[in-house]
Amino acid sequence: MEIMAFIAGAGATNIDLLYEDMPKIPDAGEEIYTDKFSLQLGGGLPATLINCSRLGIETRIATELGEDMFSAFASEQYKANHVEPLNIYNGKEIPLNITSAIILENDRSFITYGKGSIEPSDGAKERFYSMASGAKICLMQPGGFIDVYKKLKSEGTLMVLDMGWDEDMSIEKYSDLLETADIYTPNRKEALRITGADDEQNAAYALKKYFDKVIVKVDKDGCIGIDGENSFFVKSIEEFKNKDSTGAGDAFLAGLCYGLFYDYPLKDCIEFGNITGGKAVTAVGALSAYVNEKELLKLKEEKY
Repeated sequence: MEIMAFIAGAGATNIDLLYEDMPKIPDAGEEIYTDKFSLQLGGGLPATLINCSRLGIETRIATELGEDMFSAFASEQYKANHVEPLNIYNGKEIPLNITSAIILENDRSFITYGKGSIEPSDGAKERFYSMASGAKICLMQPGGFIDVYKKLKSEGTLMVLDMGWDEDMSIEKYSDLLETADIYTPNRKEALRITGADDEQNAAYALKKYFDKVIVKVDKDGCIGIDGENSFFVKSIEEFKNKDSTGAGDAFLAGLCYGLFYDYPLKDCIEFGNITGGKAVTAVGALSAYVNEKELLKLKEEKY
């Protein structure tokens, strides 16, 4: 089967209502004003795919969109970033996750409406498979698409898994996803929890039992990588000053996927990820700050 030149994924659409420069979180009965507000697409798999599109790669997403104003806004944002969404929702409710984020000087607080992830029908799974079949890379998440992921993997698609924090995460709980994935991208906290290791280096080597190529993101410091028998650490770029870490992991994943898409060695892929992830934290919002392909390649040459 001929592999086509695109990246695919299925995931819930997230909308962020961002209230910036808040002096505090209002108590019950209080009202606080700010003159800095924005409505944006939030983080998660859609943000990764949009950032991949900004790097010049064709991307396809299966998601749930309704007839509400937030879904209309999301559709416009997808199309503005050259990502054509496949809508797999047939209901009458608002199917998105909508987060109000109160951004303080040194912290953030959130209120979210939604159910988190997509619970797909059989028809939605079939439509996602038809859209994703032939992809070079498919992004994976926990949820109801595991049978589609397995089928895509059997056809030669590279499967890349990124999961959020789960208090009960373990190798056993996520065995289906881990066995299907070719690449897994946990942060330090996730790697420690899922492996039960006592530090990030031991967690990386514990994951080596399951993956030939291992990645563990070590927060703002950088990223551990193991490629076959070669282990290394890729430092973050210091010039990127953190203003808002929302979407940093999603942006890292986009840079990583850029390298994987063009068959770079793992160390180079992580360097790309450090650049895209580092740039993302320099502005408020998951998709506000980013690099295009030309800027990415120039920064990699200069910084690594």
